[in-house]
Amino acid sequence: MTERGRLIVLEGGEGAGKSTHARAIQAWLEQGGREVVLTREPGGSPLAEAIRGLVLGDWPEGIDAATEALLIFAARAAHLHALIRPALAQGKDVVCDRFVDASYAYQGAARGLGPEAIASLERLTLGSLRPDLVLLLDIDPQQGLQRARRRGGENRFEAETLEFMHKVRAEYLRRARAEPARYAVIDAGLPQEQVAAALLSELEARL
Repeated sequence: MTERGRLIVLEGGEGAGKSTHARAIQAWLEQGGREVVLTREPGGSPLAEAIRGLVLGDWPEGIDAATEALLIFAARAAHLHALIRPALAQGKDVVCDRFVDASYAYQGAARGLGPEAIASLERLTLGSLRPDLVLLLDIDPQQGLQRARRRGGENRFEAETLEFMHKVRAEYLRRARAEPARYAVIDAGLPQEQVAAALLSELEARL
C-alpha cells in the first residue's frame, strides 16, 4: 500500500514571496528523493484556473464577500478532485501556494464573513484533509504591498488597503499561534537568502 504523500502549504500576505520559495521547497524535496507536485490556489487544475480568472477579475458590479468565498471554495474543490487528492494517494508530496488558511484570513477575517462560514465550507470541501505543514511567510503589510506592486500586473487583492492586509496578517498569526505543531512562522521581510535558509531549516526539523 502506497504511503500518503504530504501536503505542504505556503501562506502569507501579498508580496511575501510564496511563489519563489515554493519552487525552492520543491527542489529541496526532490533532492531528498520525493516526487513533488507544485501547485497554487486559487487554481491548480484547468477548471480551478478558470475560476481563478473569475475571482481576480475586475467586474463592474464588484464581487461581494460571499461570492468571493464560494468561488474560491469551488476552485478548491476542483483542485482537490483533479490534482491534490490523486497526487497524495500516489505518495507524492504536494507543495501548494495558498490553501484553506487564506480563506480564513482573506474572506473570513478581512472581508468579515467570520470563521464559522469558512469552517462550514472547509468541512464540505476538504472533509478530514488538512495540510501536514503550513509555512507562514509573515511580512509587514506595507512592505509586502510595495513588493507586490513593484512586480506590476496588480490584481484585486494587491490593490487592497493596508487596513485590509493588517486583518489578513493578524488572522494568519492567530491561526499559527493556535496550532504551533503544524505551523511555522518565517520572517519574510528578511533578504531572500535568509528567508530561504529559515524555510529549509524548518523543513529539515519537521519533515
